[in-house]
Amino acid sequence: MDQIRALRYFSKVAEMGSFTKAARLFGVPPSSLSRRVADLESSLGATLLKRSTRDVKLTEVGQRYYKQVADILQQLEQSNEAVRSYQAKPMGHLHISSMVGFGERILLPLLEEFSQLYPEIVLDVSLSDELSTLGRDDVDIAIRGGYAPNERVLAIKLMGNQFVPVASPQYLLNMGTPKDALELKKHKGLYFRTPNGPTPWLAYLNNQWHDVSAPQVAISNNGKWLGELAAKGKGILMAPRWSAAQYLTSGELLELKVEPTVQISQNNDMAVYLLYQKQRYLVPKVKAAVDFLVARVKQ
Repeated sequence: MDQIRALRYFSKVAEMGSFTKAARLFGVPPSSLSRRVADLESSLGATLLKRSTRDVKLTEVGQRYYKQVADILQQLEQSNEAVRSYQAKPMGHLHISSMVGFGERILLPLLEEFSQLYPEIVLDVSLSDELSTLGRDDVDIAIRGGYAPNERVLAIKLMGNQFVPVASPQYLLNMGTPKDALELKKHKGLYFRTPNGPTPWLAYLNNQWHDVSAPQVAISNNGKWLGELAAKGKGILMAPRWSAAQYLTSGELLELKVEPTVQISQNNDMAVYLLYQKQRYLVPKVKAAVDFLVARVKQ
């Protein structure tokens, strides 16, 4: 039995819930595909699929087996692609996932230049602040803010990701300029919502951390909208310095100097990281993108 082919057939049937649809993709008769999957089940001594006239579903053991097989097949395909592409020119689809704010302000403008340098690479860019897992989510490169991940991936620090409190001159004129971190509790707060909830405002006072968050006026995962609200005088916003740079330069927002310093985490060593799987760097399109983005952003 060609086990690799059988695994591919089984995996595709599990994904599509149909022998007929899976067979159409492989260009083989459904009966041939069904026999190979049956041979696989026979060799394992287990029933992986529940068959009916309407659809095909995974059994309990089949679900466990499918998760393991899917990872193995993906690793195999990545290894095959790396070998096929070795010393070839950069080309093909490049899947990039980036947090929204960084993507809109920094990544997308850079990718215009990248496309001119590598016209045979088709960019597939997803902007989301939801966490993605390299390998399982079909992502070649991910850009995320926070701390170096525990995933088995390579993480390159692109820039610091320090959050600073900002507000418009009009807001400060109306509400006053806070000098002490505890004064922030009397103000109006604009909050960025992360996958773990709104970012808190923390200050280290009397040898312990205190939540000095202002009452919430607005919460969103759209940093651009929150920046616009802050510029309109709706409240104080904790924003990454790189994200607020345009407003700070124009004078629409001012950075607040409060004591002690306000943070969104007890760990102040936050950064923006470029993430990729080590073996993917052998693929020319990935290597070209990693080298280009690291060089440009660090400039």
